[in-house]
Amino acid sequence: MPEAADRDGTRVTPAPPPEGPPHVLVTLPNLITLARLCAVPATIWLILHGRLDLAFYLFIGAGLSDGVDGWLARVTDTRSALGALMDPVADKALLVSVYIALAGIGVLPDWLAILVVFRDLLIVGGILVLWVLGQPPAIEPLLVSKLNTCLQIGLAALALLLAGFALRAEVLLQGFIWATAATTLASGVAYVGAALRHPRAGR
Repeated sequence: MPEAADRDGTRVTPAPPPEGPPHVLVTLPNLITLARLCAVPATIWLILHGRLDLAFYLFIGAGLSDGVDGWLARVTDTRSALGALMDPVADKALLVSVYIALAGIGVLPDWLAILVVFRDLLIVGGILVLWVLGQPPAIEPLLVSKLNTCLQIGLAALALLLAGFALRAEVLLQGFIWATAATTLASGVAYVGAALRHPRAGR
């Protein structure tokens, strides 16, 4: 380290610059997110083999871990680009897989699972197409999308609970089904409309 002269001519050695936090991929929040991603095949297996009670507990545990890993990333200042990418992928993979599996065994209507999957494919596919065309949209979470996510999670948990523990609440279940279907359709239309209304700036 080169020395520098102080005002009185004394030679001083400047302190080295502080080092930033290491850019590591293996952090506790990322490991929790990875565990949630690994819960996807386990949850599907349990549903297809009729253990919806265990699938319910695993689904609830995965949901709780979603809040825990985000909280840990903030308080420990270990947020990373990898975690930001893995977190929504793990959430969506689990939710969509549960809908497909529950529709496959007749617990949820197949048309609802198709609608949920098609909505996500429409949004993701549309974003990719616009990126390829050089017009990446500025996607922001919409209120109707947040409501839809809450309803999708609530319906999946309710369906697993009722079917897994031989409970009956048909009116409540049907209400969740139609509310989820309506907000899924509305959020898909809203995202498409938002992307068409706000082309890339400067174009």
